[in-house]
Amino acid sequence: MSAIQAGLPPKKKASFAHRLWTGEVSYEFVGRRRVWYVLSAVLLLISILSLTLRGLELGIEFRGGSSFQVTVANADADMVESYRQTVLTSGVPDLNATSVTSIGLDRIQVQTRSLDLEEQIKLRSALAQAAGVDSEAVAYQQIGASWGQQITRQAGIALVIFLLAVSILIWAYFRNGKMAISAIVCLVHDLTITVGVYALVGFSVTPATLTGVLTILGYSLYDTVVVFDKVRENAAVLEQTRMTYSEAANLAVNQCLVRSINTTVIGVLPVAAILFAGAFVLGSGPLEDIGLALFVGMIVGAYSSIFIGTPLLAQLKEREPAVKEQTERVERRRARQAKRTEAWQQVEVVQGQLEPTDADDSDDSDDSDDQTAAAPASRPAAAVATAATAERRQPKRQSRAERKRPR
Repeated sequence: MSAIQAGLPPKKKASFAHRLWTGEVSYEFVGRRRVWYVLSAVLLLISILSLTLRGLELGIEFRGGSSFQVTVANADADMVESYRQTVLTSGVPDLNATSVTSIGLDRIQVQTRSLDLEEQIKLRSALAQAAGVDSEAVAYQQIGASWGQQITRQAGIALVIFLLAVSILIWAYFRNGKMAISAIVCLVHDLTITVGVYALVGFSVTPATLTGVLTILGYSLYDTVVVFDKVRENAAVLEQTRMTYSEAANLAVNQCLVRSINTTVIGVLPVAAILFAGAFVLGSGPLEDIGLALFVGMIVGAYSSIFIGTPLLAQLKEREPAVKEQTERVERRRARQAKRTEAWQQVEVVQGQLEPTDADDSDDSDDSDDQTAAAPASRPAAAVATAATAERRQPKRQSRAERKRPR
């Protein structure tokens, strides 16, 4: 009788997230770590080759150069494209057409390499003619490369301090150095791929890019720590659950899977809108730079927390003697259980073969001799074995009796 026929409310089907949490549905992440390692190695190789062969397109703040600004009526995408053509046809050689951007709603900014006095006057006149103003109305600024070098050096120092501080913090929180190592590997993995994508795409590296990179460091670290915290919680009850450390870690990843996907999607959607606006609406600029860094970094950060950090942690922990002993104990217990199950299955098969059929029962009711012959076949396996043992011992008793008879 169904629940509806019995007048009971129908039982709700468990959600996908609940089945992941309880282990009813489980995906193998830790066991297939070699696949994820190979995939990450390919991504890292592409990123390193991009950095080596193409290099980064440094913005004017890092390489130095000349900056021009002119006021216009409406700094939309068509106006930006018009001034980009003006720069290319100004007669000044070796200019980058992608350095023309809009600032606000009424200004166009043009950034170029360092220009001498003659090139400066020529480009300034071309921009003034396109805007319909005097040359003095075009703002001009010469930017040196020393400021960019100083910022780069300070950013490198800050990054090293950040990684050291993160390592100490994770070790102090989890009391586990291997978790700190895995988290730092994930951070380096995310940084390398993000910077490699910048080199591959050819976007300019600006202060906005540094802001985006620092932001993804915090995002990647947060996602990794959440998964590691669940791993620690599952590993604390290994004896009760009778799981290995790798199985507990894989369960933790499955339990955090829905949360990681939701967090990543919710975070990536507005970042994708920023990137689209910067790349296709405005043409270029800070939105494009920070949007690409956040978009790539957030996706790679979620990937590394699930596919790299936790499998690497499990691999490092499996080398510890205590974890090895736990794994061997679980395997021995499962082997004994498998033998018991196999033995019971064999007994059930034997009992099924010894049980009489319906046709035999009808024949036995008609013939008393057949009942006597079929009686042993209807006994359980243990009874048959006892009877066989008694029959083997019976001749031995008769021989002893015969030896005691007086001759």
